[in-house]
Amino acid sequence: MSHTIRRFRPTDDAAMLAFAATLPEHDLLFLGRDLRHERVIEAWQQAVGEGWIDSLVAEDDGRIVATGALVRDPLGWSGHVGEIRLLVAPDRRGAGLGGDLLEALLAIAHAHGLAKLSATMTPDQTASIALFEGLAFRREALLTDHVKGRDGVAHDLLILARAVPTA
Repeated sequence: MSHTIRRFRPTDDAAMLAFAATLPEHDLLFLGRDLRHERVIEAWQQAVGEGWIDSLVAEDDGRIVATGALVRDPLGWSGHVGEIRLLVAPDRRGAGLGGDLLEALLAIAHAHGLAKLSATMTPDQTASIALFEGLAFRREALLTDHVKGRDGVAHDLLILARAVPTA
């Protein structure tokens, strides 16, 4: 299946909510907020508009099948660091979407002049970890029992990071 990667647009709210509804809750735990809520998408759009987030989607026949974001805080102490967030629909995993989005986000990070990138996920997301490690991300921290799902079960979060090449 082919896909198109493009910027997340203000008109994508409903499509993003539909995409988020296809994702298991476990996949969303690293985000900090539940992407399946309208207000979360609205806040995301506002952050995109204000320049704090660069957000991409992979689309197939008008349907969002993956999304990636580069989150920055240029006013904070870690203004030189960007956080990568990546989500792929369960039925499209293993098709290269995550790698395509990650490569595009690496280019955006370079264009912003960032020095370091981080990514957070649960330690059991082995395919995601392999994708990031394949692009020079290394394990930096494990936060035990850091997030809880709606079922009350606590999960660890793994933080991976890498330098952004200057050339």
